[in-house]
Amino acid sequence: MNKVPLGNICRFEYGKSLPAKTRNQGAVNVYGSNGAVGTNEVGYTVGKTIIVGRKGSIGEIHLSEGACWPIDTTYFIDEQCADCNLEWLAYALKYLNLGSLNKASGVPGLNRDDAYAQLVVLPESEEQQRQIAARLKDQLAEVEKARQAAQAQLTDSRLLRSRMLKEFFAELDAAPKKKLGDYAATTSGSTPSRGNKQYWQPAEIAWVKTGEVAFAPITVTEEAISKAALAECSLSLLPPKTILIAMYGQGKTRGQSAILEISATTNQACFAILPNDTWQPDFLYLWLKSSYQDLRDLSEDRGGNQANLNGALLKALDVPAPSNAEQQRIVARIQVAMSEIDALENSSKAALEDIHRLPNRVLAQAFDQ
Repeated sequence: MNKVPLGNICRFEYGKSLPAKTRNQGAVNVYGSNGAVGTNEVGYTVGKTIIVGRKGSIGEIHLSEGACWPIDTTYFIDEQCADCNLEWLAYALKYLNLGSLNKASGVPGLNRDDAYAQLVVLPESEEQQRQIAARLKDQLAEVEKARQAAQAQLTDSRLLRSRMLKEFFAELDAAPKKKLGDYAATTSGSTPSRGNKQYWQPAEIAWVKTGEVAFAPITVTEEAISKAALAECSLSLLPPKTILIAMYGQGKTRGQSAILEISATTNQACFAILPNDTWQPDFLYLWLKSSYQDLRDLSEDRGGNQANLNGALLKALDVPAPSNAEQQRIVARIQVAMSEIDALENSSKAALEDIHRLPNRVLAQAFDQ
């Protein structure tokens, strides 16, 4: 087998614009650089087609089993543009990693002349190409099965953490409960005016946003305010071991909690529970973490255009309040169980990372000569 320039065996043709409003939905896939983006009644290519990302997700390779319509952010190679087996060529293009050829300073772009110059090992016959493609298809299908199994195991380990927390706190159903706002001091913060530079410079005091309240200890913040802002903007300096709850925010943020490990202030979307004699900080944090979905459901039940938590809802929470000794015992048991689940999750992550590298290894075995 000899190495030949890619341009000797195929030709990259430009895709053609097909705005969504002009498409007539049908059986033919419309492709962009990232893959199928819709359908149309008629195709633009002839037969089986390779789609190559030209703009944006450059070098991404997709294979259409029949005629399709590649739009103008792509190149395409159909049955009229190649002197080789197209399935084999699609794998060869993935191996070449055309995305590394980007020279654009703005939107990533692929120059087809740069692609044509890449060398590829060419089997002597199309039958050999077909056999290599069939073997690679089978091998990569096994890799995908392994990836799905590892991803399922990782998902299961995360679900196990949630179920475990629920089970531990279910043991406290008979324990006395106390309303949060009756036994703990609470507050929230504010956002100093962005137009007043004296509130942000010098950056002296940590300032927490809801995006940073993410089921992890807060030891540093993205932004900080000045002492002038603390004095003038309805802000309280919260001590370490204060519990924060995100009352609203994008995506999964609403209902998440965290423990402050530093003195800090917060924006108005954070609900703060100060250290108190009724609940150990770690106990209260873990209970809130176990109640994450309940908190989200609580705010959903309020109706309206935007589901938000508020101080009144959170102060009214009935929180288990066993003795401090019992709280410490429960926290210790949870931490042991968490450590075991963390080990399982880390093992799943490591396996998944290894599997993500396998396709390149499989392709290298086929094309490194």
